[in-house]
Amino acid sequence: MSNLPKVDWDVDPVFLQVPKDLALAIAGAIAVYSLIQGMRRKGSDHYVTALLFGVLGFVVHKYMGEGLELRYYSLLFVGVFLGGYALLKWQIVRGGGRTEDAADFIVYGVLGVLLGARFGHVLFYDLDKAIRDPAWVFKIWTGGLASHGAVLGLIFVMWLYCKRRGVPFLEGSDRFAFAADLGATLVRVGNLMNSEIVGRKTDQTWGFRFPRFDHNVPVAPYRYPTQLAEIALGCLVMLGLYVADKKLGEEKRPRGALIATFFALYFTGRFFIEFYKEYEGPIEAGSALTMGQVLSIPGIIIGWGGLYLAMKKKIPAGWPVRDDEDEEEEERPKKKKKKKAKAKAKAKPVVEETDENDDERDDADRDSEAGEDDDERDSQTGDDDDERESDKDDDDEGDEDDDEDEDEGDAPEKPRDADVDDEFDDKGALKRRRD
Repeated sequence: MSNLPKVDWDVDPVFLQVPKDLALAIAGAIAVYSLIQGMRRKGSDHYVTALLFGVLGFVVHKYMGEGLELRYYSLLFVGVFLGGYALLKWQIVRGGGRTEDAADFIVYGVLGVLLGARFGHVLFYDLDKAIRDPAWVFKIWTGGLASHGAVLGLIFVMWLYCKRRGVPFLEGSDRFAFAADLGATLVRVGNLMNSEIVGRKTDQTWGFRFPRFDHNVPVAPYRYPTQLAEIALGCLVMLGLYVADKKLGEEKRPRGALIATFFALYFTGRFFIEFYKEYEGPIEAGSALTMGQVLSIPGIIIGWGGLYLAMKKKIPAGWPVRDDEDEEEEERPKKKKKKKAKAKAKAKPVVEETDENDDERDDADRDSEAGEDDDERDSQTGDDDDERESDKDDDDEGDEDDDEDEDEGDAPEKPRDADVDDEFDDKGALKRRRD
């Protein structure tokens, strides 16, 4: 044991002091920019970002002193978001999704990690302090973020994100597994830079001294560097995820297998490392389990149980592709609302004008129909008159013929002269004259 290293770790966690007015200006500028982007792109996610930084600016103005202390921990959180975005985009794009799908999750991730980690620490470890000083809950820059709370926050925002985009929850969680492990690893680097979440005391022949943590004792004792152990755990889990992804066929893997692998490997390893970590929270020293181990048990069950179910059901993985038609369908209700609003503004004059036009058309139709009826009646009347005149003419002609017949029948035959008879033959035809 004498060959093991002895390290005095006394690193200042603050690497830059930012004036309060500058911090307010930065938060306000980001809030205004996000608000403008939300109005221009019609995106609710930008409004959430604007609200987040607006609230952050209020907290800085209300509770911060003369300046903002930028810590390595904060810088590492930026690395968590940027690196997590790169890993999430890699997984989503490989599955057929869009880069925008990964970018939109950044807002959710920021909210899930910060709020979940802070309130997780307050609830699990420092509830008494929060009750005594409620304003301390909002002073995130003073430290106090719990990884288990961050996990719970990420689970909630992942569910919300997937629900709003029609993505299966396990599918979205699978794509986020690599990013989640990166976050867990870099957070432990931040713990080391802050001299927090330390290990238990060693036999004093080796270990790390943390004078900023043990500031109440003359000589800081040597402790297990559990932060380094958890950093190594995160790297091994990342390797395990990569191998599992390859062995399961990447996009041919069962849905839920990657996130289950992360939970199974990380929280199982975390459970064993907790045996060397200092007791925290309401659990007293000497207890069989630490608070970290108690909170790790549900993760272990979810991990191994989820991996078993994923391999049994073998639901194929696949990011749902949203084409332009789907986006147009989503925009149609908004366009219809705009059209209805415009129509209401012009509804009254348009209705009156339409009613007048309808009345005119009705009058014209009635006049036309009346004219056609009159013409038809006139035509029928004319035809009847013609028929009556024709019948009358026929009757007149018949009467004349009858009269002639009667005249011929009734008139007496006149005696003809003998000379005249000689000029006609027996049939009554005139004989030719002969010279």
